[in-house]
Amino acid sequence: QVQLVESGGGSVQAGGSLRLSCAASTYYYRNRCIAWFRQAPGKEREGVAVLYSGDIATSYADSVKGRFTISRDNAKNTVDLQMNSLKPEDTAMYYCAAGTCNTWSALRSYAYNYWGQGTQVTVSS
Repeated sequence: QVQLVESGGGSVQAGGSLRLSCAASTYYYRNRCIAWFRQAPGKEREGVAVLYSGDIATSYADSVKGRFTISRDNAKNTVDLQMNSLKPEDTAMYYCAAGTCNTWSALRSYAYNYWGQGTQVTVSS
């Protein structure tokens, strides 16, 4: 059983930065797509960033493009989401997920079969 654990959430003022990390209990996710999703109260879960398997490419939702960066930290064995220039509308529970994806499904939740418990990000104005 693969377990994903997110960390790094918190509260920050608009314009600030946070770095989220996703750690896996096995090396399963090294050959899988790893994505970050978020869900705000009353809204659907939204894919924000994906690191394709083999680290061959990344993709981002338009709402975060230019502000968020997804990357793998081999030293810590994590996949991180660096979030800069945060806005109040970025407030949500953030989840990492692992699965098999393609360019069509990369930011769609149905492509992912392993999920973490989430970490809260709150951005105040």
